[in-house]
Amino acid sequence: MDALTLFPKEQLDSLISPRPGETKLGQCFALLDSFTPQALNQAKANGARYALLGVSEDVGPRANLGQGGADHSFTPAIKAFANLQSNRFFDGEQCLLVGHISLSHPQIEDELDALRLAVALLDDAVTQTVTMLLAAGLVPVVIGGGHNNAYGLLRATSEHHGKGVAAVNLDPHCDFRPLEGRHSGNGFSYAAVQGYLAQYHILGLHEQKNSEASLQQLEAFGGSWHSFQDIWVRRTISLENALTQIIEANNKQPVGLELDLDAISELPSSAITFAGVPLTDACHYVSSLTTHCPCAYLHLAEAAPARHPAGIEAGKRVTGQAIAELLLAYMSGKP
Repeated sequence: MDALTLFPKEQLDSLISPRPGETKLGQCFALLDSFTPQALNQAKANGARYALLGVSEDVGPRANLGQGGADHSFTPAIKAFANLQSNRFFDGEQCLLVGHISLSHPQIEDELDALRLAVALLDDAVTQTVTMLLAAGLVPVVIGGGHNNAYGLLRATSEHHGKGVAAVNLDPHCDFRPLEGRHSGNGFSYAAVQGYLAQYHILGLHEQKNSEASLQQLEAFGGSWHSFQDIWVRRTISLENALTQIIEANNKQPVGLELDLDAISELPSSAITFAGVPLTDACHYVSSLTTHCPCAYLHLAEAAPARHPAGIEAGKRVTGQAIAELLLAYMSGKP
């Protein structure tokens, strides 16, 4: 396991395309010289509110017998976000660009047990890093990697607040698979059995992309959902009414705001779909929850640029722009 790699100023500068008379968000980002409580507290005192953290790994999806590629979305996302304008609507000085967590042992990819052990080690790294961000009063915004990293976020948030967290997840999959060793499909079930997850709702759950065993386990926990079919296919409930119900049920305890990029139609991801949620609806979901619920963090998982039909460079452009819009919806909507 690699230690956290801080984002260097030289790399940030190389991503920004400056123009005379304009100020880009990235030109205002705070950076760290060291990842210490003192440095984080100073960044907070200087006006930073959001801590942008990448997780550059795809062992979680591969440990779930899925596709790789989720390890390459953080830098494209930062590039797209950093080149948006810093203005009256949102000021880049609110952002601390931290860096990314990564794995250093690619030789494990063909060994399922080793992959799942690596995910468990990654859990600890995510938990420790997010714990420090929360202790400094910063809002973690975690980009990239598999949805396995929801576990570390939920654990750190629960331990920080001293109680279980309510998670809301826009995702075709409930990720409530059996406790069979850690992977991207059971981050929420592990968090539930260990007491870090107090309640759980899935928006856009696909009725035929979840096993009956997972659905039964989710129901036994007390989890709930609005299905993709009910909202976007049969239209027996509107997205707005579904969001109202979610907000009413999740407006008191800390909320983990989760979004699997697999949910968004045609977005390159670990399980790309052509029958998914429009990006604008995903942005509305993020904006609504952050405006009306006490969201403790934002987690954008599973984007995989290499899965774009035209290749990884096209995938980086598409995923970068999509993630930038989701970041803006979260940060500009939060009270």
